[in-house]
Amino acid sequence: MTNTVRAMYAQSVYGQSLVADGRHIEWWRREAADVVGRWGASASAVELVRLGVSELLSNVIRHVAERRCYLRIVRIGGEVTVQVFDRSRQLPVIGDAPDWDAESGRGLWMLREMATRFGCEHTCHGDGKIVWFSCDLHGDPR
Repeated sequence: MTNTVRAMYAQSVYGQSLVADGRHIEWWRREAADVVGRWGASASAVELVRLGVSELLSNVIRHVAERRCYLRIVRIGGEVTVQVFDRSRQLPVIGDAPDWDAESGRGLWMLREMATRFGCEHTCHGDGKIVWFSCDLHGDPR
């Protein structure tokens, strides 16, 4: 029974510790796309996951002093959730509509609008936060 649980977990969860670095974001985008592609994701879901990974890791680079973080991608039924855990307790503030003339501040708003679900919360130990989004694995993200 335990081996079956482990096998199912390994088939439905991808996780990796990393140091967020702008030079490696494209690599992480491809890695995430490969993971959800193996799970049978639609083209639109793959593209949303690629965009979301870029945005979440870029925000760690821009806003978090400690760039070590953890990327987790989870498949539950027909939904995929992408999470980035970091060591900042500062939750992102996302308004109702971005300032389209600003140089930053639109990415998380757009991700929230495109994803099925979106959120950010403190970790249970209170030493950081999780920013995450979900989308339908097999159809349109929203």
